[in-house]
Amino acid sequence: MQVREVEFDTIGQQQAVFGAQDHLVRIIEKELSVSIVLRAGKGEIRGDDGASVEQAAQVMEGLQKLYDKAQPIDEQILYRLLEDAASGEIEETFQAMGSVVTMSYKGVPIRCKTAGQRGYIRALRENVVTLCIGPAGTGKTYLAVAQAVQELKSGEIERIIMSRPAIEAGEERLGFLPGDLAQKVDPYLRPLYDALYDMFGPEKAERLREKGTIEIAPLAYMRGRTLNNARVIIDESQNASLSTLKMALTRLGEGSKMVLTGDITQIDLPKKNDSGLQKCASILEGIEGIRIMRLGNRDVVRNKIVRDIVRAFEKADGENQKQERRRE
Repeated sequence: MQVREVEFDTIGQQQAVFGAQDHLVRIIEKELSVSIVLRAGKGEIRGDDGASVEQAAQVMEGLQKLYDKAQPIDEQILYRLLEDAASGEIEETFQAMGSVVTMSYKGVPIRCKTAGQRGYIRALRENVVTLCIGPAGTGKTYLAVAQAVQELKSGEIERIIMSRPAIEAGEERLGFLPGDLAQKVDPYLRPLYDALYDMFGPEKAERLREKGTIEIAPLAYMRGRTLNNARVIIDESQNASLSTLKMALTRLGEGSKMVLTGDITQIDLPKKNDSGLQKCASILEGIEGIRIMRLGNRDVVRNKIVRDIVRAFEKADGENQKQERRRE
């Protein structure tokens, strides 16, 4: 039997780590096959496997650090710490969580939550063009908008330009949709606006849009333009052809940066081979000033069930590819 103790500095710290009705330590016990009891202001961890006991201690100490920094603690964060402790990457996660991208309009810091996200923000800051490929829930779009907002606040850029292939309507048929340009494409840009509203608040975001500081444009309508002093965000890039992405990338003018985000497992084009994002990443790999970021299921920051769903689909895709190779 292996034993390890975690000492608490305050009652508040102990309550935060154990959770309401001890529900957080119950998760740790279940996931790592250990028992945890409170004795004289210390969490006593017991288990047959020394590695599991040590991981439980790392997780509890991690929750202590989050509490001391006034960061929120919930089940999703706990599951992330459990995964990182198992892979030996828990320190990298703490460093990531200390990275503040910008502040919401309510004064809440918007932080990275995984080491992959921290690398993504670094790529956005250090490169002219960033391509970020990853599954749903990894923060590709949200963090791109957060970084753009910070650049706008600091005066690095003058405008934020957001675009997305309106594939569901067929971009070539946008002229037949009712309303002005913004009204035509707003339904397809809603995730971008949701992020903007978090950071500026709805009223200020709308004022900035009216002034042209925030601009929306369907991807097909960007042809022929030169985009200066702007952060350009092209979301759902997996639904654009290679020629369309080339067109967008060559719109960059002085003082501008661009990020292309997309999930190559969720291509909505009639012919999936028409998707240009993966091809674009292969062509641009290694060019100075361009960074290709690939986030994985470890970077999913939505409900834990989303990570499980992503893993299940990845496993199924892998099995399908094996079967196809056998047929060949």
